[in-house]
Amino acid sequence: MITAIVIITVLGIAMGALLGYAAIYLAVEASPLQAEIEALLPGSQCGQCGYPGCTPAAAALANGEAVVTLCPPGGKALASALAEKLGVTVDLSGVTDKAPMVAYVHEQLCIGCTKCLKRCPTDAILGGPKMIHAVFADACTGCEKCCDVCPTECIEMRTLPTTLQTWYWSLPEVA
Repeated sequence: MITAIVIITVLGIAMGALLGYAAIYLAVEASPLQAEIEALLPGSQCGQCGYPGCTPAAAALANGEAVVTLCPPGGKALASALAEKLGVTVDLSGVTDKAPMVAYVHEQLCIGCTKCLKRCPTDAILGGPKMIHAVFADACTGCEKCCDVCPTECIEMRTLPTTLQTWYWSLPEVA
């Protein structure tokens, strides 16, 4: 019994050391520009930009494969910050600033088809087949993907109610 414990312990330590050395010597260096761009992005992983998350979107921006206005939740402030970081000019006329939104399910119209469950990138929708669905407001990123696939149009986007956690003091305007 003690022999088995010693052998498993030695194997665990050896494998851990091997993985540690592999992580150091086989590490792929990321672009520092990509890390800076990713720090600017909201980090909600909502997919509204067309990429599966903020890391691939930052990589596309760093490689010049995407426009700086790709992030709808970031609005004009993020687009101008990204343009400044990348040294490009940007036309902000097509960019709109939206208030934070969350999905709301009208229970009397929901038929429980589960199409919204499959499209939600953050698993913010609770429910099952032929059951009424509900939305976890804390997990919802407001990407509106669930609204697009709902056959009964029972999902609507509502502005996030102001609470002590979401309230902020607006900055003074520069004259």
